[in-house]
Amino acid sequence: MQLLKDRILRDGKVFPGNVLKVDSFLNHQMDVSLFCALGKEFKRRFADTEITKILTIEASGIGIACVAAMYFDVPVVFAKKTQTKNIAGDVYKSRVESFTHGRVYDIIVSKEFLHKEDKVLLIDDFLANGSALLGLAALVQDAGATLSGAGIVIEKGFQTGGQLVRDTGLRVESLAIVSSMDADGTVHFA
Repeated sequence: MQLLKDRILRDGKVFPGNVLKVDSFLNHQMDVSLFCALGKEFKRRFADTEITKILTIEASGIGIACVAAMYFDVPVVFAKKTQTKNIAGDVYKSRVESFTHGRVYDIIVSKEFLHKEDKVLLIDDFLANGSALLGLAALVQDAGATLSGAGIVIEKGFQTGGQLVRDTGLRVESLAIVSSMDADGTVHFA
């Protein structure tokens, strides 16, 4: 998606450790007009697939998932990283490792919001090592629901996550695939 690539080139920043910082428009300060374009593009790419729910992980995926859900006309469920008092009853639980935060944590979704009749599209801002997507996929599988695919805003194609997730048979549609990042801050796309 050229609009997204142009924005990454203009406002993205490369930091040591293969970190691509896009917090000025994607995952801290959010450009809602850009999110609308992302949502339309996800809808276009998954137009041939029945979707009844979108599932994401807190926190960075929520805004993107909500705007995309408007185009699919479906609800959004987000996996929480900590169990709170307002999640009563049974939950689906999975373990994920965050590339950005360098830690492992459990994600949970109330069984009230994922059912075997659901056809679920996963949405997330980044795909790096694949752990978050695989964790979300496990929640869907535990619910007995249908995993319809995954929409990713930015995939780090030079890391193993994309291939790892695709090897499971999951359809992954990434709007921008970064093939490499140079020390001077230059980003290259696949």
